[in-house]
Amino acid sequence: MARKATPNFEQALSDLEQLVEAMEQGDLSLDESLKQFEKGIALASSCQQSLQKAEQKVELLIEKNGELLTKDFDSE
Repeated sequence: MARKATPNFEQALSDLEQLVEAMEQGDLSLDESLKQFEKGIALASSCQQSLQKAEQKVELLIEKNGELLTKDFDSE
């Protein structure tokens, strides 16, 4: 059985934005709205996982001498 390919972050976010716009129009049936909502939850989860992986990667990249140097993005 073939698995669906997980979209990259940018594609998943774009798909989620389009889905929200379509749902906000209010032209979908209840059944279609539920299907789109389910798809939106999956896309949001995919985005969250991508962001968590990116955060872990950044933390690994800034690790120095076995000690993690964390800085807020806003503090410069």
